Amino acid sequence: MSAFSLKGRLVILLSLLLALILSILPLPELIAPFRPDWLLVTLIYWSIALPHRANVGTAFVAGLMLDLLLGSVLGVHALALVIPVYLAASQFQRMRNYSVWQQSFVVGALAMLNKLVIFWTAYLNSEVQLDYHYFWSIVSSMVFWPWIFLLLRKCRRQFALS
Repeated sequence: MSAFSLKGRLVILLSLLLALILSILPLPELIAPFRPDWLLVTLIYWSIALPHRANVGTAFVAGLMLDLLLGSVLGVHALALVIPVYLAASQFQRMRNYSVWQQSFVVGALAMLNKLVIFWTAYLNSEVQLDYHYFWSIVSSMVFWPWIFLLLRKCRRQFALS
């Protein structure tokens, strides 16, 4: 394995680790519903920017790690991350041609799909009710997408990842 390949894997791994930390960071009850889906947004970026390095397998492993950290049913977040990342990775050339604001709406749709899969699996396991607070994180993911995109693109260019 070359040093270049190791450096690229390390940058992606560290960004996913930071996204995992931000996903489990405790927040006050007032702003907790507005927490963006950090891990999903980070995985979408890497699957669009470097689809040969971060793909469905990466999303599955990251989802299992999130399940372990949150103490949820094993595989729920893995499934909920794999589906949107697959859709983003399969259309990565089209997504690259969109402006950042257009990508933000696509990220919102993918975040909605993520939330619906998580709700669906929770509904199958127990009786849960859908609350409008549940979907605020979709809006915040859309709002944060341009800044996350620019930050991760800067990291990718700084470390010359391709």
